[in-house]
Amino acid sequence: MTFTLRDQTRPVRIGAVQVGGGAPIAVQSMTNTDTRDVEATCDQIQRLAAAGCDIVRVAVPDQKAAKALGKIRERTPLPLVADIHFSHRLALMALDAGVDKLRINPGNIGSKDRVQEVVKAAQSRGVPIRIGVNAGSLEKDLLAKYGRATPEAMVESALRHVAILEELDFFNIVISVKAFDVLTTWQAYRLLAARRSYPLHIGITEAGTPWAGTIRSAVGLGLILGQGLGDTIRVSLTGDPVEEVRVGYEILKALNLRHRGPVLISCPTCGRCQIDLPRLANEVERRLAHIDRPVAVAVMGCEVNGPGEAREADIGIAGGKNAAYLFRRGQMVRKLPIDEVVDLLVHEVEHLAEEMDGEG
Repeated sequence: MTFTLRDQTRPVRIGAVQVGGGAPIAVQSMTNTDTRDVEATCDQIQRLAAAGCDIVRVAVPDQKAAKALGKIRERTPLPLVADIHFSHRLALMALDAGVDKLRINPGNIGSKDRVQEVVKAAQSRGVPIRIGVNAGSLEKDLLAKYGRATPEAMVESALRHVAILEELDFFNIVISVKAFDVLTTWQAYRLLAARRSYPLHIGITEAGTPWAGTIRSAVGLGLILGQGLGDTIRVSLTGDPVEEVRVGYEILKALNLRHRGPVLISCPTCGRCQIDLPRLANEVERRLAHIDRPVAVAVMGCEVNGPGEAREADIGIAGGKNAAYLFRRGQMVRKLPIDEVVDLLVHEVEHLAEEMDGEG
């Protein structure tokens, strides 16, 4: 099967962010505030931006939410996506408010005239449309045809919606085909990438709580990204959307696809460990959350693998008896008292990050 890989997909502009065409994989999230509450929504978007989110989506369930989009657009630093179902009027209101992308399925918003009206408005503003197919909301005739939400059913649904836009000479399109089942999602994206060259928004939908959902998303996104597919990602977790961004970056870092913030290397501990490594590692991770430079930080527990990993990292410690040894860019610097390890390690990382800023 021949795929359209991420460096071969059509480039699409979402505000200042390019998706597709070999651009860096964009990390998305979606607010879980009431969009009608402008203050709460903007506060959450600011937190997402601080965490490194590239694109943010908001739900637009009614006219009051649509009317709030203009104020939100004025106050958000991120490209803004309006998530709309069934209503062409809400889509038009969102476009008038200045959103940077619509997530809407044209087959679900009424007559051809209504679709044309939305497409014409999006075209005139240079606003792309994402076709978003979820396994849980497939058309009844496709469920009858395939018996369940198969990868083939999901792709057929997506291409139906895409065909409506293509017939109207609209090609500024992003597509997603998401399911909770990892293998179904993976197979659907493979089929889709063999049929169209539009950029792919990938994710495992309704993945679950931060613990289980992170694992499911890492496995699913890892499979898809590892095959060279996927131009933008959203990790769907039940909880704080900032966690979605953090997990998204960790997945990309694990595949060497994007680097933002520290990479923490820490051992699983064993009977040789003579320091409270779990406490130290978690405290270091928490206190380095503000760093956006890709600094490799090793927090290791003993003298077996510790010195080697610490030397390989930008900054690292290797535990000893009631003490730890500090390494900086391959050189052992000094011995640290155990009660000062976290403070001194964090200080060293912050100093190195400042140096990296100066290096550009």
